[in-house]
Amino acid sequence: MSLETPIPGAPPLERITVMQGQALASASPSVEYSTVLGSCVATCLYDPHSRVGGMNHFLLSEPPANVPGTQIDEHYGVYLMELLVNQMLAHGARKANLKAHLYGGANVNRNMMRIGTMNAEFARGFLQREGIALVREDMGGTSARRVDFRPASGQVRLRTVEDRFAPPVQPTPRPAVARGDVELF
Repeated sequence: MSLETPIPGAPPLERITVMQGQALASASPSVEYSTVLGSCVATCLYDPHSRVGGMNHFLLSEPPANVPGTQIDEHYGVYLMELLVNQMLAHGARKANLKAHLYGGANVNRNMMRIGTMNAEFARGFLQREGIALVREDMGGTSARRVDFRPASGQVRLRTVEDRFAPPVQPTPRPAVARGDVELF
């Protein structure tokens, strides 16, 4: 059954956009998560036994190691992956049953460092370290993607997005640091 096919007698779908820095989980058959990705990565997790699923959307994999005082925040995959797994467990999923889909990780801007590649490598590594089965991925390249995910059934629809509709990469701004007579920004 495709995502386009309405289920007879089922309640209407509640479409929820998963924004950068979010992780959401649900067991409701009337919920569909949706997001648009450029260099960002979305992880769709699903437990087929408990029929619980969830999606996250992260902008960067990990905070830079060489910047003192950097805090983990909601834009980093290292935070959002753990958050998604914990939300799934809180909804009754079992970690041993989790299946994963990964999407995004494109390098949409040729003039920037390969953020998409780094995000994709991080997401694959996280799943491997945590023993979560990766059943499908569509990552890399230069095209943005739109992902629709039904968490209770694990169904996914993936579409390529024209470049002009792709979300811009917006790295988290760093605060200005004052040192002596010169202000760095």
